[in-house]
Amino acid sequence: MKQKILFSSAAIAISVTLFTGAASAQVSVEPQEHGPAQQEFVHGAPQLPSLEWILAAGGRIYDNWWEALDRDPPEGTNPAYPASAQQEGEATWRCKECHGWDYLGAEGIYRQGSHFTGIPGIMGARGYPAETIFRTLRDANHPYTQEMITDDEMLRVATFVSQGLTDMRAFINMETRRVIPGSGDFERGRAIFQTTCAACHGFDGRAMDWGEDDEHNFVGTEAAELPDEVYNKIANAHPGAAMINTRAFSVQDRISLMNYIATLPVSIDD
Repeated sequence: MKQKILFSSAAIAISVTLFTGAASAQVSVEPQEHGPAQQEFVHGAPQLPSLEWILAAGGRIYDNWWEALDRDPPEGTNPAYPASAQQEGEATWRCKECHGWDYLGAEGIYRQGSHFTGIPGIMGARGYPAETIFRTLRDANHPYTQEMITDDEMLRVATFVSQGLTDMRAFINMETRRVIPGSGDFERGRAIFQTTCAACHGFDGRAMDWGEDDEHNFVGTEAAELPDEVYNKIANAHPGAAMINTRAFSVQDRISLMNYIATLPVSIDD
């Protein structure tokens, strides 16, 4: 006997086929239009935004500003992107492409490989006044127009750089790109995951699958392979998705959550 259940949210529709008495599940993740309330949550702003909301919003713009702000993606390659680097097109307009998910730029995980640009990270700007950082974000090295990112939105990015960065070297091995075991409180991470993240990802992290064909890609897979990117997603939420963020939790809570997620199944057979 099988039962088909459809869960819908602002950004995803998850179709799960559950087999009674069986351990397997077939899961698909498909884009879906946001309803009015979800649209406001994903792309709108509260009347009196908290600092935590501003930091998460700035972090999503840093990740992918056109998805975060519901804008048209940019055309062509960013003119400020180094000619010697390997990326091209819209990807070169993302802040993370030059400065890295770990905010360390050429000194971090992007110090080599297809994302290497030679551009420094932004950790050195942490603690600077947001207004000072804002002026840098409006210089010739950051050719974003008002139609792309307004001043109010860019100030969120500046605040994120000033107050929202975490030094990931405390819990991610920069050589292996793996979460350092024991860097967080495993039990605390499990409690947070099971009471928040599991609502969409399932208790074992396999209710959402980004894989294609016979390849499966769960939140555990992502945390094992791309922990610096996953940390950004759990701290700020995925741009354009009705996903919670953990800015109201402490940094140590987020590290604990990463420590737990990195132990979740990475395949359908685990």
